[in-house]
Amino acid sequence: MNNSQLLKGTLEGCVLLVISQQEVYGYELVTKLQHLGFFDLSAGTVYPLLQKLERQGYLESQLRASNEGPKRKYYHLTISGQRQIQNFITDWQQLTATVTAVIEQTGGSKDGAIERKK
Repeated sequence: MNNSQLLKGTLEGCVLLVISQQEVYGYELVTKLQHLGFFDLSAGTVYPLLQKLERQGYLESQLRASNEGPKRKYYHLTISGQRQIQNFITDWQQLTATVTAVIEQTGGSKDGAIERKK
């Protein structure tokens, strides 16, 4: 499995979490996520996701003037978006606990090696 398969289910929650801290425009969000470890993330992935989250009612946007060129679309969380973050955190904690248990009970280690049970 590659990182893009793992990323699919988690990026939405991470985007909402970043926006919950501060209103951001699209490119700013991309750079924040890259600094947080999503190194291969592109604007071509983030912008459609922002549109989807806005359609779902988790985000709202507002065009604002910029000192550096055209207006920028800033995104902020809605009440539904705040609820979705809580759902994401709960789901993520349950998933990581389950996967960790499977790894530990099957002899997996942090370096990816597998110890066979005798």
